[in-house]
Amino acid sequence: MRRINRLGLSAGTALATALCCAPLASAAAPATGSRPAGDKEQIIHLTAVVTQATSLDFPPPGPSQGDELIVAGNLLQNGTQVGTYDETCTTTRTDTDDTSTVQCVTTLTLPQGKITVQGVFPIADTGPGDINLAITGGTGLYRTARGYVQAMNTSSTETQVTLHVIR
Repeated sequence: MRRINRLGLSAGTALATALCCAPLASAAAPATGSRPAGDKEQIIHLTAVVTQATSLDFPPPGPSQGDELIVAGNLLQNGTQVGTYDETCTTTRTDTDDTSTVQCVTTLTLPQGKITVQGVFPIADTGPGDINLAITGGTGLYRTARGYVQAMNTSSTETQVTLHVIR
């Protein structure tokens, strides 16, 4: 189950950073495009670091539909921990060319509330491809959050994440 393990130590961290809070915002863009007037996009840059990862290889052995990865980690900004994340990913399809597709659901916990993130992305022998996930909601300050998350793995345990949070 190499591919799902690789996912846990990289993509798992990527998803986890779909959140932000006002003190963490590195930039704010004015409302544009199809967003309703008054909505603002906050762009936040974080590093997600895996602290725990467990993979479950369900029959048949090896990469197969239904295999799961459970990941937990810390969210950092400029080297300081600003939150945590918890994530579950399930393999939804496998292909003959040694690629898989996973569906991940993540909750990001910050001092002012939680943000939920969800999405599907491919995993190849070289690791996950582009990781783009949807912000699906939240609690507290983020109760009306929506937007998307982009991630780039920088090591097997760290991912650079850019959140585009619309509130």
